[in-house]
Amino acid sequence: MTSALEDPTLERHFKGHRDTITSVDFNSNMKQIATGSMDSCIMIWNMKSQMRAYRFVGHKDAVMSVQFSPSGHLVASASRDKTVRLWVPSVKGESTSFRAHTGTVRSVSFSGDGQSLVTASDDKTVKVWTVHRQKFLFSLNQHINWVRCAKFSPDGRLILSSSDDKTVKVWDKTSRECVHSFYEHGGCVTHADFHPSGTCIAAASTDSTVKVWDIRTTKLLQHYQVHSAVVNGLSFHPSGNYLITASNDSTLKVLDLLEGRLLYTLHGHQGSATCVSFSRTGDYFASGGSDEQVMVWKTNFDSADYGEVLRVQKSAAGAEGPALASDPPPGQCSETPRLPENPGPLPGTRGRTRSTGQALEIPRERHPQPETAVSDALTSTLEHIVGQLTVLTQLGEFMP
Repeated sequence: MTSALEDPTLERHFKGHRDTITSVDFNSNMKQIATGSMDSCIMIWNMKSQMRAYRFVGHKDAVMSVQFSPSGHLVASASRDKTVRLWVPSVKGESTSFRAHTGTVRSVSFSGDGQSLVTASDDKTVKVWTVHRQKFLFSLNQHINWVRCAKFSPDGRLILSSSDDKTVKVWDKTSRECVHSFYEHGGCVTHADFHPSGTCIAAASTDSTVKVWDIRTTKLLQHYQVHSAVVNGLSFHPSGNYLITASNDSTLKVLDLLEGRLLYTLHGHQGSATCVSFSRTGDYFASGGSDEQVMVWKTNFDSADYGEVLRVQKSAAGAEGPALASDPPPGQCSETPRLPENPGPLPGTRGRTRSTGQALEIPRERHPQPETAVSDALTSTLEHIVGQLTVLTQLGEFMP
């Protein structure tokens, strides 16, 4: 293995959805990819060639978000029909459904232990549920416009939410209080997520920017003006060294967080790139677009670096969608962004593009590892879901 920087490569592309892709996620076993679409369907794609893809039909309106559970034994989906569904990602496609909100459900996400769900909605609320029996736990209510995205922190103690009210909020799960609001974006905040260390967050906006904050100091660490249109989604590489973004300008951008600069611009989608996600190991990432295509890319550029991170972690052990910005928000959100001052190349940069932010110093000691065993609670949940089986159509289609 060499440490030379290698370009990402497009490995596969999947066609089967009949409208814009809204969300994409990898199973932790790397054998499946789940996607949601404005066509109201969920597709489960198999990474192996010649394996069948499954189309799951059940939602009555557009699917806005999908995510595999940490174990990979469930897929959660959120829809404009105001419901959330939990699916077993197999040929039978059993599912159970519950009405989660009084408006479009924009986002659904599992906690790191797979026991809780957090949802975000156009009803301006964030809600937390148990996965087992889908019991409602509590609601977070301080946003004053549609909530586009909500995520748990890696340790499950915090919740992150982003909204059309142009704010990003961090909540304490135990006290249910908002511990800080970030106001720096000039447009609707379409997507946000925690850094794998749990110490930083990143957010994407209709103002065409991506921002990174330290939640311990609440300081803005980095500001990236690399897209020329709305940024719809983002995903951290599991190493914490890279961030990938998807935009209405049709491109994906790979950002080097340690050096604070744009590393790659990837062209592939014919139309808006609406969502993007790294695999659990970081070896691959997948993107979806308004062209109805799902593209799977091999990362390449961080193989040596992340391999070293994993070795360090193992040694230490011995002593874890976004909504469409084209969906018209209530009121005008976009503003003309200003390019930041160019700080110039940072020491040690691998000269490929101009620098776009300061170097980011992030601790690496807490990278969540994929769940490998099925807990008793999860087994019970699966049995309960099968017992609650609702009307569902399964369609096996051969992938092109």
